[in-house]
Amino acid sequence: MCEVDQDGGHMRSAEHPSFSKACVKCKVHPPAVLLRVGDPFCRGCFNEYFIHKFRAMLGKNRIIFPGEKVLLAVSGGPSSSSMLRQVQQGLSINAHKKLRFTPGIVFIDEGALTGRSLEDRHKTNTEIRILFESTGFPFHIVSLEQVLELPTSVLMWPHMSSTDRTSSYKVAVGEFDQNQSCAFQPPYQQQEPADMNKAHTLELQLLMASVKTHTAREELLNMLRQHLLLHTARTEGYSKLMLGDNCTRLAVKLLSSISLGRGAQAALDTGFSDSRYGDVIAVRPMRDYSAKEIAYYNHLFDVPSVFIPGLDFKTPDKNSIQRLTESFVTKLQTEFPSTVTTIYRTSEKLQSDCKAASAVDDRPLCVLCQCALDTSAENTSAFQATLISEQLSQSKCPKDCLQSLTDDNGEIPESERGHCNGQPALTSARSEDKTKSAANCSSQCHGDGGCCSSLSNKLEPMELKTLLCYSCQLTVKDMTSLEHLPRYIISEAQKRLRRFQMRAEISSFLLD
Repeated sequence: MCEVDQDGGHMRSAEHPSFSKACVKCKVHPPAVLLRVGDPFCRGCFNEYFIHKFRAMLGKNRIIFPGEKVLLAVSGGPSSSSMLRQVQQGLSINAHKKLRFTPGIVFIDEGALTGRSLEDRHKTNTEIRILFESTGFPFHIVSLEQVLELPTSVLMWPHMSSTDRTSSYKVAVGEFDQNQSCAFQPPYQQQEPADMNKAHTLELQLLMASVKTHTAREELLNMLRQHLLLHTARTEGYSKLMLGDNCTRLAVKLLSSISLGRGAQAALDTGFSDSRYGDVIAVRPMRDYSAKEIAYYNHLFDVPSVFIPGLDFKTPDKNSIQRLTESFVTKLQTEFPSTVTTIYRTSEKLQSDCKAASAVDDRPLCVLCQCALDTSAENTSAFQATLISEQLSQSKCPKDCLQSLTDDNGEIPESERGHCNGQPALTSARSEDKTKSAANCSSQCHGDGGCCSSLSNKLEPMELKTLLCYSCQLTVKDMTSLEHLPRYIISEAQKRLRRFQMRAEISSFLLD
């Protein structure tokens, strides 16, 4: 900016605000980092500030019990690499407040979706392996193609004992301190990456090619990644999953989730803990750090990271809702430095109405994101109005036919939906076909509550839609075909449909 000199009328630049020439904490050393205006930190004080922030987040929530196995999801980026460094320092002998859990590392190779060659993927995996070997922690390098081989148990609520986690945190600390002196730590085992199957790579590429929009493609990739992380944690015996989402990323994720219809699940998607999976709880200890703080810390203390191009690499801002939201937040942050903090503090106050189910709970869960379904809304809700508009816009029946289908409130009953175009209701037609096929089955039926003949039936979009939350319905709506979905998703959806049909047949014999 410029100001007019009172003496000669010449233009001169305005003076910049003066900053302190000493650290705001120790008042002795010169500052090396300026996080906010008026808050300069020297190198040593910034290191203490960064470490204290991480351990205070874990100590305040007290979700990770002493002695638990925690799986660190490291993608090689700045945020997850900084999280790995914090865990490594917290487990060192000279740590002031030493961490008490047993860590492990997992890395997912997503090079099949970005068109990378096998040589580039092997080179990246080698760099990741060298980075993980320097920590001394057990690590697992898995490829995204392995998601096609997951069992259906990934989407099922595990059977947990009623005595799990009944003791308090203080009791667990005391028991850990008593057993620590005589406990034997086995040598760490390293899991090498499995050979990449070309057939699975092609199948995964066909799955992503069947999604029409980049927005839905990123949502589907995120769900598949979560399923693979959950399966790795369960098979290796980890009870906690530590994610490296920082404050800036969570602010973008909150706004984009609301835009995509995931407002009911926003508290689980952006909160510190996510207990939707039951036996494995996901935590986000880096959610108090901004991307600027992490970049300063990695630069000053030489935290190694590996650059890996993602699915949205070099894409324009208007390519997807996620990229557009990220561009909006980052540009607004440059002009108004408190933008990310304001959005983040708002997300802290959110509470999910879709609470996590339990082993004895009968509430249905979404097949993809595994959150409680938010589609059972009242007739006067905005979701119900959206459904009616969609039904009317897709209908080719004459006006008199639509008026005959609607009830007194102007809504289409569930039993009448699907009569448009002169076709019978989808549910009744499918149930008749399944009844005829079930009558021909013999002793080959499975013991999971369904019939073997229905396994060969093709999953219809309208059938899958009843098992999804509103946001996942929008994702599946952008898919041209469901035949490329992983087998474990199709099998679980068919099993739930068979059980719903069986429950509807015996509903008159059930007690309330």
